[in-house]
Amino acid sequence: MASMMKAVTFHEHGGVERLRYEEVPRPSLGPHEVLIRVKACALNHLDIWIRQGIPAYRINLPHISGSDVSGVIEEVGEACEDGLVPGQAVFVAPGLSCWRCEACLAGQETYCDKYRILGAQIDGGYAEFVKVPAINVLPLPAGLTFEQAAAFPLVSLTAWHMVMTLAQVKPGESVLVLGAGSGVGSMAIQIANLVGARVFTTVGDQEKAAKAQMLGAIAVLNHSHDDLIHGLKEFTNGRGVDVVIEHIGQAVWSQCIRALAKGGRLVTCGATTGSDLTLDARYLFSRQLKIMGSYMGTRSELLAVTRLIGAGKLRPVIDAVFPLSRAREAQERLLSRKVFGKVLVIPPD
Repeated sequence: MASMMKAVTFHEHGGVERLRYEEVPRPSLGPHEVLIRVKACALNHLDIWIRQGIPAYRINLPHISGSDVSGVIEEVGEACEDGLVPGQAVFVAPGLSCWRCEACLAGQETYCDKYRILGAQIDGGYAEFVKVPAINVLPLPAGLTFEQAAAFPLVSLTAWHMVMTLAQVKPGESVLVLGAGSGVGSMAIQIANLVGARVFTTVGDQEKAAKAQMLGAIAVLNHSHDDLIHGLKEFTNGRGVDVVIEHIGQAVWSQCIRALAKGGRLVTCGATTGSDLTLDARYLFSRQLKIMGSYMGTRSELLAVTRLIGAGKLRPVIDAVFPLSRAREAQERLLSRKVFGKVLVIPPD
């Protein structure tokens, strides 16, 4: 009889009521896989979309969500290389690829035809145990708690790819980061500030403004009542910003475009308020704007941001921690306008 474990699953798509805390079979390992006893798992909006059901992600049901995992190695597959041993504290690189195709060998694994995200196309970390390819297991940075280690991988990787690789933010440039309280937003502010940019951001309530400034934003606009364009023009002497980092989509799209200075760059990685975007092509070419889509990032980028987090130059931002059994509440918290930073679930000891 297979060993069992506690996990949060959903057997059909829908609302948070579809989530079940139940016993499921513990994963069995392949020769190149590692079994991790989960100590912390961070939530992402991807979890919400997968649970609701979107055509881009075809999954088998029942499904276990959770892309960002930290924990302790429980078991190592027989063909895994030396260096991974039971009892070792680790975290997981959430992007899974083949590491054999032309894209992977060129260091562009997100272009791999077999690229997947832990907790999306395959079962993830809302569980006592999760299995992952050995190549995705990384040592826990010194000085980080399991909660901190689970709070940074996906959002930090995404933010780094947007700010550094695509936007190529330079010292002295002005950068608008939408949604300071989000995981991507809280990391993008820190990364742009570390580069030496002038960072502006938005929040939904005034309590978040001080937190955003502590992360490095020099000015904070409240999108509940402030005029975003007027405020940014005032901060930049009518010029607009060089870069916009956004993941909200439909509700802010037109404002983001109009916020850009001539020659400005916009990078987007999501559409939490909807994906139906409109754009006047004349405005695009007359102002020589650049619009770029971003999806995750490379392993080398994850290692770069991990070094900075380990050195204390960037810090994971945690909003709330819930027991795994209260995953419904955790997802509701993620969807609330009160969240600032990452929401985590913790399996039972």
